[in-house]
Amino acid sequence: MQLELLAPARNADIAIRAIQAGADAIYIGPESHGARRAAANSIEDIARVAEAAQPYGVKVYATVNTIVYDSEIASVERLAWGLYRAGVDALIVQDLGLLRADLPPIDLHASTQCDIRTPEKARWLYSLGFSRIVPARELSLGELRAIHEACPEVEIEAFVHGALCVSYSGDCRASAMAGGRSANRGECAQICRLPFDLVDAGGNILVRGKHLLSLRDLNRSDAIADMAGAGVCSFKIEGRLKEADYVVNAVAHYSRILDRVVAEGGGRYSRASAGRSVCSFEPDPAKAFNRGFTPYFLSGHAPKGGIASIHTPKAMGEKVGTVISCTDRGIDARLTASLANGDGLGYFDARGQFCGFRLNRVSGGRLFPASPQRIAAGTPLYRNKDKEWDDAMASAKCRRTMRLDMVLRLLPGGDRVSLELTDERGARAEAVAALASPASEAVTPQAGPRRAILSKLGDTIYTPGEIIDLAGERFIPASALASLRREAVALLGRASRASYTYRRRRPETFTEPLPMGPRITIHDNVANGLARQLYTDHGAETVDTAVEVSRPDGEVNVMNTRYCIRRELGRCLRTPAGSEWPTPLFLESGNIRMRVDFDCERCGMVLTMPKK
Repeated sequence: MQLELLAPARNADIAIRAIQAGADAIYIGPESHGARRAAANSIEDIARVAEAAQPYGVKVYATVNTIVYDSEIASVERLAWGLYRAGVDALIVQDLGLLRADLPPIDLHASTQCDIRTPEKARWLYSLGFSRIVPARELSLGELRAIHEACPEVEIEAFVHGALCVSYSGDCRASAMAGGRSANRGECAQICRLPFDLVDAGGNILVRGKHLLSLRDLNRSDAIADMAGAGVCSFKIEGRLKEADYVVNAVAHYSRILDRVVAEGGGRYSRASAGRSVCSFEPDPAKAFNRGFTPYFLSGHAPKGGIASIHTPKAMGEKVGTVISCTDRGIDARLTASLANGDGLGYFDARGQFCGFRLNRVSGGRLFPASPQRIAAGTPLYRNKDKEWDDAMASAKCRRTMRLDMVLRLLPGGDRVSLELTDERGARAEAVAALASPASEAVTPQAGPRRAILSKLGDTIYTPGEIIDLAGERFIPASALASLRREAVALLGRASRASYTYRRRRPETFTEPLPMGPRITIHDNVANGLARQLYTDHGAETVDTAVEVSRPDGEVNVMNTRYCIRRELGRCLRTPAGSEWPTPLFLESGNIRMRVDFDCERCGMVLTMPKK
C-alpha cells in the first residue's frame, strides 16, 4: 500500500516548499468555493504548483468543498474545468449536487464536510463515484478499520495533525445561525473559540468565562503505523491558513515518521511519491503554534488529561519556569529551560486570562520584559515564541532530489555517443550527440573523469545514482559529455511530464441504499436543485433544504459533537458528581445562547439554538 503525506497550502509558494520538505500530495484552495475563503488561489498559481509537483509524482488536490447555491453552479463548472486543465489530480467535494453538474472527468474525493462516520456512508459515497473519502476526525482506529474492511476499494484519508473542530465537520450550523457566516460556505466565525459561561436552568453560572468548546490541536505522531494498519493511506495535516514555517515543520516531521513506517513495514508499504528530502533543521511540532496536543478519540475513548484547551484558545507553549518575584525592575524566576533574548512568554493572571510579553533580556534567572508586568509569585511561565527556533526556521531550507541512473554508450562507428537516463518514477530519456571525429584510444583512464562530469547535476532535482559507463577507454571530450548530460536531463524533464498519469472519475452506480434513509434533513446540507435531484435519484422521498438557504422554523440543532463538556469537567451524568449539575444546561457568550443536551448512549453532545 502506498502511504501519502498530504500537506495544506495557503498559496503556491507554501505548496512548493511543502513539496521540497517531503509531501506526497498538496491540497490547495482555488479562487472560490474552498472551505477556507481566506486561502484562495488563482488557476495560474495552482498550475504552477502542479508543474512543481509532477516530476516527483506528487499529487495536487483542489478544495471545492463548500455547499453551492443554484446561481453558482455554472461558475463552479467553469472553475472545475480550469482546475482540470491546470493539471490538478482531484477535486475535494462536499456538495453532492456537483456530481450532477458538467464536470470534467477528474477524480473526486469526498470531503470530511460530507460527515462520514459509518461503513454504510463510505460504501454509498464510493458507489457515487468517489475514489477517496475523508472520514470524521472523531473516528477511532476500530471505526476506521471497519470502514476499510467494509469497502476496501475506497481510499481513506485521515487527519493526523492540526486544529480540531469541536463539531463533526459538515454537521455544524453554529456560525451560520449565530452571525450568518457559514462554515459550510468557508466563512466559519469560530465561535467555538469564544469564552462561554455554563449556566443551569435556574440561571446559576456553573463555569464562568471559559473556552468550553475550544479543543486542543490534533497530533497523532505516535499512531501513524497503527492508522496505516487500519487501512488509512493518506495522512492529512490541517492548516490551509497557516504560515510556511508551520507547514514545512509539520511536513518534515511526519515525512520522517512515514519513512520509518515504510522501512519497518516488511515491504507492505511504500511512499506515494518519489525523491528524498533533506532539511537544514530538526523538525519539532511542539515549537510551532499549538493549543496543546491530543490524539482525540483514536483509541475509542477520550484520552486521559482531557481534550479541550478551556483556559485559552491561544498557544500557551511549553512551561519554562515559575515566578519567584516580580517588580518594575524585572522578574526573578526559577527556570527549567534555557531562554533567549526576544522569546515570547505567557502566564495566567489572577482573573484566569492568558497574558504575554516579549523578553528583552535574560540573565540567569533574571528576566527583563519589554513592558512592565505584575505577576504573582508562584505563577508558571510558558514560552509560546522561541526566538532561536524562529530564527532557525526563517533560514531553513529543504531540498528534494530523485535518484538518476545513467548509461553511457559509444555508438557503432565511434563518432556518436548516447546517454540514457532513468529516474525513480521510471521516466526515461536518451540523448545522442555527434562527436567531431571518432573517439580515439585514451592515454589515461577515463571512467573516473567521465563519472565526475556526468554527476554534476547542479541545481536540478536529481542526484546521481548508478552510472554505467560502456564507452570503454575511448576519449570523449569533457565539453561534449557536459552538453550531452544537459540535453538528456532536459529531455527527461519533458518525458516525465508527458508520462504523468491521472486517475479519472469513477462511474456512478446505484448499488448502495441511502445510508441516511428516505428523509434528507438539514444535516445533509442540500443547497441546490442538483443535490436534491441526486438524492431523489437514489431513493429519497423528502429533501429538506440547508439552513444557509432557508432557515427552519423553531429551534435548530447547530452542533453535534463527540466531545462532552460534562466528561471534560468531571461531571459525567454517569458519576455522582454529574447529578450536582441537573439538566438542561446552557452555553452563553454575548448574544449567543445554546442549549446543551447530553447523549449518554453515544457519549456526546447536541447543541441547539432557540428560535429567533
